[in-house]
Amino acid sequence: MDKKLLASFVLLLSFGFVPTAWAQKAVDSEGHQWWQHAVFYEIYPRSFADSNNDGVGDLSGITSKLDYLKQLGVDAIWITPCFPSPQVDFGYDVSDYENIDPMYGTLKDFDRLASEASKRGIRIILDFVMNHTSDKHPWFLDSRSSKSAAHRNWYLWRDGKGAGQPPNNWESTFGHSAWTLDPKTNQYYYHYFYPQQPDLNWRNPAVEKAMFDVTRWWYRRGVAGFRLDAVDTLFEDPDLRDNPVLAGTNKYGDPNMEDKYNKKLPEVHEVLQDLRRVADEHGAVLIGETWTDDIDELKQYYGEHSNELQMPMDFMFTEINKLSPPKFRKQIAAVDSAGGWPVFVISNHDIVRSYVRYGDGQHNDRIAKLMAGLYLTLRGTPIMYYGEEIGMTNNDATRQEEVKDPIGKIGWPEEKGRDGERTPMQWTDGPNAGFTSGKPWLPVPPTSTSHNVASELKNPNSILEFYKRLLALRHQSRTLLDGQYIPLNQDDPNVLSYLRKYKHEMVLVALNMSEEAHKVSFDLSGQGLVSPKSKLLLTTASEPRKDGALRELSLEPFEVYLAEILK
Repeated sequence: MDKKLLASFVLLLSFGFVPTAWAQKAVDSEGHQWWQHAVFYEIYPRSFADSNNDGVGDLSGITSKLDYLKQLGVDAIWITPCFPSPQVDFGYDVSDYENIDPMYGTLKDFDRLASEASKRGIRIILDFVMNHTSDKHPWFLDSRSSKSAAHRNWYLWRDGKGAGQPPNNWESTFGHSAWTLDPKTNQYYYHYFYPQQPDLNWRNPAVEKAMFDVTRWWYRRGVAGFRLDAVDTLFEDPDLRDNPVLAGTNKYGDPNMEDKYNKKLPEVHEVLQDLRRVADEHGAVLIGETWTDDIDELKQYYGEHSNELQMPMDFMFTEINKLSPPKFRKQIAAVDSAGGWPVFVISNHDIVRSYVRYGDGQHNDRIAKLMAGLYLTLRGTPIMYYGEEIGMTNNDATRQEEVKDPIGKIGWPEEKGRDGERTPMQWTDGPNAGFTSGKPWLPVPPTSTSHNVASELKNPNSILEFYKRLLALRHQSRTLLDGQYIPLNQDDPNVLSYLRKYKHEMVLVALNMSEEAHKVSFDLSGQGLVSPKSKLLLTTASEPRKDGALRELSLEPFEVYLAEILK
């Protein structure tokens, strides 16, 4: 198989898939922005690479791995919060937006990372926590000091309904009331998340100005954009109306509730439009954490005039938690029709790793390649999650005392938290997977001895080597980057097939999502092809495949097949 894969990769050059100057420019000759052709890679800095052996990853560790990321085929790295923080929610409680948390390094370390990344053509995206700050942020410390404090109206302070009663029935997403009484002023402050994460008052123009200035500060430091955290909770009903109560209780024992008056309010879109104008001044991209119920709702985050988020995440894609051609086909078609540029994610720091969600326990490596063959060949921008390219698995805690994530600490045993998908990156098969020579902040999964960068680089059949070949193909193929998505064989329950078509060039993608072999044929008469021929680009088949007439194709279990279609 290794010789066949190598040969198919070499064939790319003869098929016209040649790197060109437009791939490196901010805007190409046809008006495509840099982020439309980029491969993004999410890094959880605690867990990526530890340069000083204190058991926690850091910015210098990321810098040391830039050559690896470049060779992998990554164009932009999204770093989850690395700002100073009490770490109640692992950085999503920011106490200073214009500095680096000492556990990760210094601003000098960040500047070096930005400089070295730029030399390699890699852009940096930071995670911007817009909805709230830490309760240790100077703004909030001043806000809670007195009712007349300069920053009092930067947060939501209200009197209770009565003795011991919060202003309304709103619940925190992490359980219980979203209001906490502050004894000093005897008023309640609002927090959609933890009490240590008080919500900013985005109805106050001073808050908007201060937060927009933060983005400008980082743009000047070389940041190419932001991933916007929790954008749908920026605004609350000014009248503080109670949310509708639903039947039953949630995992925290609270009444189920519709977040009608404290989530997804229309004013969010006005802020996103203003923030987009600032981003456009710097040629930057905005990625949104946009949990939506349907495609119509996702469309709204692009903006009526494509003037909001360039890249709202399609989390509906992650809700398909098993291999299902019909379900994937339906979701791909829906997001492709949304009018904006699609964004595909199959894992992140809040979601159980794709290796676990889609794997069957026997063919997980083949399925990992299969999922790569899906989300890296669709029209749109993919966001990888660190370790996805080597088949990292979840390593969930088995006892409550092992849990670090506050969600797991509060919700155990029904909720085990997110530690399992945040474990240290697996670089070698040595102690602590080469992440640190100290004690890692989370235990390394036992599978690190088989699934690690060093071992997989030596194995031409590994998940990592497949990712490298596929990403190289993606970068070199204008058809895969910009081509139209055309579904094929839409009634097939086992094989997901489609064309990517760019002008007169076509690439066929066939993904067997079954543990059994299947034969498929393709009617391409609608594309003006009666007897098309194929030239292999990439496959995970164990047996060599021949170029020639594209009649009937026998796909191995969980096979990925990509071919150029010729007349």
